[in-house]
Amino acid sequence: MNTPLYNDFTTFLKRYFPYKVQKISLNAGFTCPNRDGTKGFGGCTYCNNQTFNPEYCHTEKPVAVQLEEGKRFFARKYPDMKYLAYFQAYTNTYGELESICRKYEEALAVEDVVGLVIGTRPDCMPEALLNYLEEIRKTHFLLVEYGIESTSDQTLQRIHRGHTFADTCRAVEQTVARGIQTGGHVILGLPGETRKEIAQQAVAISHLPLTTLKMHQLQLIRGTRMAQEYETMPEDFHLFDLNEYIEVVIDYVERLRPDMILERFVSQSPADLLIAPDWGLKNYEFVAKLRKRMEERGTFQGKYYV
Repeated sequence: MNTPLYNDFTTFLKRYFPYKVQKISLNAGFTCPNRDGTKGFGGCTYCNNQTFNPEYCHTEKPVAVQLEEGKRFFARKYPDMKYLAYFQAYTNTYGELESICRKYEEALAVEDVVGLVIGTRPDCMPEALLNYLEEIRKTHFLLVEYGIESTSDQTLQRIHRGHTFADTCRAVEQTVARGIQTGGHVILGLPGETRKEIAQQAVAISHLPLTTLKMHQLQLIRGTRMAQEYETMPEDFHLFDLNEYIEVVIDYVERLRPDMILERFVSQSPADLLIAPDWGLKNYEFVAKLRKRMEERGTFQGKYYV
């Protein structure tokens, strides 16, 4: 088959950089309106930020220190690598504007940092910050990632997300209108969503002007409200086994806009926090199985896109 199976993130980065680029995750001390009482307490029902904080990423360390430690970690393998500062933990556009901008500028001042990736919620992007980011993107690589999670308002309410899909549409459109590359993140397999509904979600996602998309399987994480729900109402959950999830991802990818960049298909959580599902695979191992199955099905990204 001459058609690429899907548009991958590594190839996408090569459009912008003639050298290897690595994201360094940061915990810049932000909180979330779903934790500080503005919209709720305790966060979304599935959320435990420990699942994506590497060892060097601790709140008490300044942004520049976290970046330097991250650089040392990755430079052992690729000494000439450049870096993207990835503001990942919690909601990285939520807070006082001057303080937010100061953290971004601290990151960009670190040697060999060539851009920013900013993870946030669609209900936390004020116009003043968009104005600032519009200027940043003129001189640096910039990608804003919105946690979409689902296109169903019923699901969003159930997981205590605190925003609607209309909020997502509005935030994405306003961000893209500023010339800022915009990404989305979805969770496949949230309680109450059928396999057919998940595939249809891809249609709605494709109507958004997203540059990139991350997806991953629902994971039950210790210390979350969702884990407690699973203990009392396991019948409300369907946790995919590996082969089933591969088929779900392919059904999804077939319906996505053909030019969207697919950055990730699975998430890996620390073994001591993960309850289920535990497939025992690294990301690259999953991708190899996914590509093999796509070839077997004779399919590709956007095959059924309308």
